[in-house]
Amino acid sequence: MKDALAIHRWLLAHQVHHEIVRLPRPMTCAEELPEAISAAPARCVAVTVFEVATRVGREAVVAVVSTVADPPPPGAVGGLLGARKVRPAPAFLVNSATDYAAGLVSPLLLPQRLPVLIDRRLRPDKEPIFMPTGERHTALTMSALDLLTLVPGKPVDLHAPRPRGARRAVALRH
Repeated sequence: MKDALAIHRWLLAHQVHHEIVRLPRPMTCAEELPEAISAAPARCVAVTVFEVATRVGREAVVAVVSTVADPPPPGAVGGLLGARKVRPAPAFLVNSATDYAAGLVSPLLLPQRLPVLIDRRLRPDKEPIFMPTGERHTALTMSALDLLTLVPGKPVDLHAPRPRGARRAVALRH
């Protein structure tokens, strides 16, 4: 399993300014990060791993990098990929596909074979952004611009547009 030290060494080798933050209490998933460090959920990153069944009948695993404030909707991911079925991956699949502990997946050092989608709502600015390191007691902070430069993935629009116009109830035929 990857950890904070592996990420720290990799970032040092790439000369990226960052900081490993010791958390006041352990967390079990990235969604707990805003409360643990008193940061806005829009400044905290989570990686959601989905199990995808394509229309051809093949199964795949896809990672989605987004903010804790805007988790990726499975329907939007399925629409982008043209998938028949999309569901959150079980913990054992997350662990084996990412080499991180489920719930604490970092967007950095993901395996090259794992397709990664990056939510465009994640803004490339110079403000600090926080993310898990794979460990319960630490988090990583760096600029959002540096993160988005380092994450090898495809930027996608995961904002599911809402239908316009009035909604009408339609009775089912018997």
